[in-house]
Amino acid sequence: MPVSPRRNTPAGQSEPVVGTTVQYVIDTLTMRIVSQEYGVDERLPSERQLAQDLGVARNTVREALDQIEERGMIRRRAGSGSFVTYDPNGASESAAPVAAETGPLQLQVVRGILEPEMVRLAIINMPPRQIEALGETLSQMEAVQTDAGAFVRLEEEFHRQIATGTGNPLLIACYNLVIDARRQSFRAAMYRRHLTPARIAAYQRGYNALFNAIAARDIEEATEFMKLSLIEDQKLLMQED
Repeated sequence: MPVSPRRNTPAGQSEPVVGTTVQYVIDTLTMRIVSQEYGVDERLPSERQLAQDLGVARNTVREALDQIEERGMIRRRAGSGSFVTYDPNGASESAAPVAAETGPLQLQVVRGILEPEMVRLAIINMPPRQIEALGETLSQMEAVQTDAGAFVRLEEEFHRQIATGTGNPLLIACYNLVIDARRQSFRAAMYRRHLTPARIAAYQRGYNALFNAIAARDIEEATEFMKLSLIEDQKLLMQED
């Protein structure tokens, strides 16, 4: 069972671990924000509407929104509701210098270290609801035909959900840096040139196979996909040289 990070509290007390249902709401709303279903400065549905939509209690939604606000993704205004502050097109200020200084080959090295282990831990720890949320992101990816930018954003969210599924807050933070580094100009230009409709379709088939391996708790198949994906990105980088 994944364990959510604890926040510091007065007198060294530990805050209770976030429950599975709360984590499900956090993951679902985070996915919607990152994929821009809820855009920057947009007001989220009311707690009552979200509770009905997600099939949970209002206090569960409230607790999830508290967590999302602490991550800096929303701002809650008394009497007005919750508004999205997360900008998917910009990295955080603290992450930006590291991401900007990371070259393509350095990024590949770090991905090679993190991603196979990340998917292994996710398969061990992800509860069914997180796997269902991952499947929803896959469905959105499979609906993309020609929009390279939309596909890349959903691809990032797919990997982010796998990182979250590990239940390891340090690994999640490290992988957020990886995502920031992947957004640098060299990779954006690479995708504009190479992410054709045919290649999008090929990636969709690959991610479908990865999802099936995760859902089946098949560690060997999933880690093999991650390794092959890294090889494909390496080939693209070599074409850029």
